[in-house]
Amino acid sequence: MSQKAKTAITPTRAENFPEWYQQVIKAADLAESSPTRGCMTVKPYGWAIWENMVGIFDLWLKEYGVQNCSFPMLIPVSFLSKEAEHVEGFAKECAVVTHHRLEADPDGNGLRPAPEAELEEKYVVRPTSETIIGDAMARWIQSYRDLPLKLNQWCSVLRWEMRTRIFLRTGEFFWHEGHNAFADHEGAKGDCLHVLNLYEKFFTEYLAVDGYMGVKTPDERFPGANETYCIETMMQDGKGLQACTTHDLGTNFSKTFDIKYQTKDGGEALCHTTSWAFTTRMIGALIMMHGDDDGMIMPPRIAPQQVVILPVLKGDNDAGIMAYCSEIAAQLKEKGIRAKVDEREMRTPDKMWDAIKKGIPLRVEVGGREMEEGVVTYVRRDLGRESKTTQAREEFVAGAIGVLDAIHDDMLARVRSFRDVNTHEGQSLGDVIAHFDKNKGTGFMKVPVAVLKDSAFAAVTKDLSLTTRCMPFVDDGQTVLIAKAY
Repeated sequence: MSQKAKTAITPTRAENFPEWYQQVIKAADLAESSPTRGCMTVKPYGWAIWENMVGIFDLWLKEYGVQNCSFPMLIPVSFLSKEAEHVEGFAKECAVVTHHRLEADPDGNGLRPAPEAELEEKYVVRPTSETIIGDAMARWIQSYRDLPLKLNQWCSVLRWEMRTRIFLRTGEFFWHEGHNAFADHEGAKGDCLHVLNLYEKFFTEYLAVDGYMGVKTPDERFPGANETYCIETMMQDGKGLQACTTHDLGTNFSKTFDIKYQTKDGGEALCHTTSWAFTTRMIGALIMMHGDDDGMIMPPRIAPQQVVILPVLKGDNDAGIMAYCSEIAAQLKEKGIRAKVDEREMRTPDKMWDAIKKGIPLRVEVGGREMEEGVVTYVRRDLGRESKTTQAREEFVAGAIGVLDAIHDDMLARVRSFRDVNTHEGQSLGDVIAHFDKNKGTGFMKVPVAVLKDSAFAAVTKDLSLTTRCMPFVDDGQTVLIAKAY
């Protein structure tokens, strides 16, 4: 009887995928649950991933003409009430601020909101900012000369989630929210598609993530939008995850908040607005798309550390080995590579497993032999020990970027292959039932859009815990993707 292979993460993906996910977050030191119900504390290594995402994508937005700004976290309830469909979509998720002061509880039970400090105007902690930004746009836009107006803010939002999971679905999460205004529908639609293409470029070129671009079905559309576009991705357990969205809001919010402009001929017209976002849930996607039973596998171009150098010290010329490692790190940094020597007072095997669990793309091991021979020994995290290679130091430094690029390309190819193999074709609601019945089916099922009109569709998808993900562009909107999803 063969002995089960030892893994750094217990349980494995096959044994219990949800618990494996939580254990990877812990082992990689990414985040932890917060004392605040349903919220998370993002730890330095996890936040560094988000900072890298922000740094890259923020530059692209500015190149597109988007200006960063900041709007209040507290939004008057009256603002949400103005847009009926929007408030209906978010009403159950809103946290409401009702008082402006605390006082000692007369019964001795700590503190309570002071009754006389109740606010006349109640506020919600922003679940999204269309309403308060719409109010500002109405003041900032007067003429066609003010259009297009392209705004963005990097911030956190709060949605009162009942079932939470770190990164994937927390009460507070971090995102960027873009809010743009245009003179006509063509401008707004073009904006939605342009930003969606930026998202695809960012995901594929930096996160090694790919999925299906498409249009949301009406029941999955953003509250108050005319159209919602998205990218739907597939996790290793076969479930779908919405990676991003862009929303064509038409003139819905403009009518409510009086966002209008004077036309060239002196007339008056309503602006067409858009909004779009991706969030910290993409860190969760990186874990569930790329991770293995030993922990994270970080895409190199977004990794906080791309190369970690582990000195193998045995008390014989340790200072020389450390100096040799520092020289290698300096050479790599000159090439723009994020490299670090692990100088912690820990056993080398412990440092190695820490690097593995955190998913650092390249692990370099340097001992006395490597120093004497002028070589390095390195291992690719995505391939493991079978990729162990010894090279001349200068050869390694010269080729390190190429190795990192190869890791990225291989990771993206694996994601695409997994998506394609696990996307199944069907023609009817019966095919959907047969595939997903009794939790046996995973992945995506692609069926003709006409299946949505089947009178039993809503009942079947509810019974099997399925959702429509999108109508993919690749099929010109003639099919719909159906899946279990996060």
